[in-house]
Amino acid sequence: MNTLRCPVVELRQYTLHPGQREALITLFDREFVESQEELGMVILGQFRDLDNPDRFVWLRGFETMPSRAEALASFYSGPVWKASSAAANATMIDSDNVLLLRPASARSGFPAPGITRPPAGHAGSPAPVILATIYYRDHPFDDDFFYFFDSQARPALAKAGAAPLACLQTEYAENTFPSLPVRTGEHAFVWFARFSSTARARAYEDRLPHSDLWQEKALPGLTQMVTGATEVLRLTPTARSLLR
Repeated sequence: MNTLRCPVVELRQYTLHPGQREALITLFDREFVESQEELGMVILGQFRDLDNPDRFVWLRGFETMPSRAEALASFYSGPVWKASSAAANATMIDSDNVLLLRPASARSGFPAPGITRPPAGHAGSPAPVILATIYYRDHPFDDDFFYFFDSQARPALAKAGAAPLACLQTEYAENTFPSLPVRTGEHAFVWFARFSSTARARAYEDRLPHSDLWQEKALPGLTQMVTGATEVLRLTPTARSLLR
């Protein structure tokens, strides 16, 4: 991969049958990590949603849209998926909640991971928290928004304890693998932050509304520039997630 890690990213949110998340995580971490990465994909992270026990969230990256089509076709017609698809699908109610994204700028993609992925069966260390904040609006996010976010929102977020790790926006290219639907007709901007613990994530969320920098500069501008309801995913990585 080049220095802009994963120029194409899927943010995938799965709604599961009650009580099936751990079964899917066990299967995913054992069967679906190396088997996809061997085909050129990057499994950036897989997560439990702290606010919904029946939601599994994961991030999958690609070098280009054409390579995405080739890699997905190879995986979903290959032996690993054929052997495990029935077990995986049995855990799921819906797997179509997918945002197709790209870095908002040349420097805002996910950095190369600073860890080696633990082996399958690894028990894991105390899990950090990843916050994914999603802004929506009724037209594409543009350079004016990106400048505002970097110059006004980012300093306020960092002062409150959340330094954005990556910032992504909607990828408008045609879905190159239509067998896997993605959400269309939407305009999204997603930024990710990492916290060492649930307590630190909660402290940030408690601190931000009381920040003068946030209230006086960042929030008024965001209120004008973001037209949809903001969505926040509070995620904790599985034992084999690279993003942690």
